[in-house]
Amino acid sequence: MLPYKRSQRVGHLIREEVSDIVLNRLKDPRLGFLTVTDVEVTEDLRHARIYISTLKDEDRDEAIEILNSAKSFIRSELGKRLRMKFVPSLEFRFDETTRYGDKMERLLKKIREEH
Repeated sequence: MLPYKRSQRVGHLIREEVSDIVLNRLKDPRLGFLTVTDVEVTEDLRHARIYISTLKDEDRDEAIEILNSAKSFIRSELGKRLRMKFVPSLEFRFDETTRYGDKMERLLKKIREEH
């Protein structure tokens, strides 16, 4: 038996491929520094939620908008690269974990300074 579910393995593969597509194939000058941080795929492999982070917080809404407008292109590129019967529908979201981690780091630093 494999150590983790197929949906997790497909998620990791989609993360790598979407990162490559955005970096090398998507030609939009408005798209700045962008990182695909995680992909969650449903158990039936029909839907994929792709989490991204940007270098600047003010670029995040525009990046999500650009990626959502290029969703069909990215999905067709995935179809060429993945050997799957169905390519999942894509949904792009901003990854809040980096912001949450920064907040926790600031709080811990403040506690250390007080003691």
